[in-house]
Amino acid sequence: MNAILQHDLNDLENILNCARQQGLDFLNNLENIPTSNKNTIDPTRNLNKEGLGSLAALKEFKERLAPLMVASQGPRYLGFVTGGSTPASIVGDWLASVYDQNTQAVNAQGGVSALIEFETINLLLQLLDLPKSFSGGFVTGATMSNFTCLGVARQWFGAQSGKDFAKNGISEAINILTATPHSSSIKTLSMLGIGSNNYTAIKTMEDNREAIDIDDLEKNIQNLNGKPFILISSAGTVNTADFDDFTAILQLKQKYKFWWHIDAAFGGFAAVSEKFKHLVEDWEGADSITIDCHKWLNVPYESAFYLIKKEHMHLQVETFQNSNAPYLGNPLENFNYLNVLPENSRRLRALPVWFSLVAYGKEGFQDIVENSTALALHFANELIEDGDFELLAPIRLNNVCFTLKGDHNQENVSQFLTHLNDKGKVFMTPTVYQNRKGIRASFVNWRTTENDIKMIIKELRETILDLEI
Repeated sequence: MNAILQHDLNDLENILNCARQQGLDFLNNLENIPTSNKNTIDPTRNLNKEGLGSLAALKEFKERLAPLMVASQGPRYLGFVTGGSTPASIVGDWLASVYDQNTQAVNAQGGVSALIEFETINLLLQLLDLPKSFSGGFVTGATMSNFTCLGVARQWFGAQSGKDFAKNGISEAINILTATPHSSSIKTLSMLGIGSNNYTAIKTMEDNREAIDIDDLEKNIQNLNGKPFILISSAGTVNTADFDDFTAILQLKQKYKFWWHIDAAFGGFAAVSEKFKHLVEDWEGADSITIDCHKWLNVPYESAFYLIKKEHMHLQVETFQNSNAPYLGNPLENFNYLNVLPENSRRLRALPVWFSLVAYGKEGFQDIVENSTALALHFANELIEDGDFELLAPIRLNNVCFTLKGDHNQENVSQFLTHLNDKGKVFMTPTVYQNRKGIRASFVNWRTTENDIKMIIKELRETILDLEI
């Protein structure tokens, strides 16, 4: 064994304790760590001929790289609908690295950690009050979840005319209908060979809505003259957290032939709350659903799962089967995750979610969801009372979409947000809504409190004064 590796092995407990302390120092000081910074490094560092060892590497990380880190899991980081890691989820994530499992087969020699993933999906179905007619698995985020679901939808579309697109390629245009898709869905259409421009945009409802106009949807369906299609609907749009009418869509599904996909990356968690579960009523009628865990479930970043009806499992295997490797066995005889989703190599990504669900239960996440939505409404009310801001849309759940008051201030919005973010106390993201420049604040973090709202409003007011707007 290499001498430095041997030394690290002998000093493993001390090394892990030092890493633990580094992590605790960051978490315990989260309130004081900026939400954005302009620190930089020279990334052309030379590789050592001889290694430094773990402790020296940790020291260099602390001195050179740690200053690049921002408080993205802090209570005033309101960008990208990003949650913050809870204590239980950190435990799960650390142990996922320690145990370092290849999570693939349920019944196989060499490890069956996929059973933990099965159990975690079962717990998530209970959390979201969804039936066991769905199967699921973990991927990196909403993009890969949408890719998985729409990949199977693509195979379904081909099967309607007896074609196997997975084996033989796409041989005809695929009909896609959608109103306000997330950019990851459009990216997915590109990756699947369907084409990012090849979808029909359905009108949205009037009265400042991003939801599908059901009448226009049915008109477009009728224009297809009985041809199958794929519908991409939304449970929580990016700007205004708007929801499509799933009850109406379910009624259409009983009349027409289509694959129904729901992008519920964060909005799906409305199901956890009695106050908001009506927003997802009848969503169990969908063929596939995308949901992120690193949003409202507040687990470390790069965690999402897909849900697809079990009746489509044969299409899922056709789409993703790894059939050219004899050492992996027959994909139709034994369940193996590498035959039903994009990645072959997969860590035990379910473990942080398992720890979170077991640690906090349904009531814990109900509290997080309802607290987040209450804070969003409180923040919106403070903006209105301030007089320098205006809402671009009503508050429907946890996203606040707003701008500087008055059309004359549209030219100042970008400068205002840049200056606000540069101060490092709060982070929000830019947006455009109904052709107006705006700012989006998303409340999903379990740490955020009313005191944070006060601090955010203070920063907004000071930024107005700084720029003399």
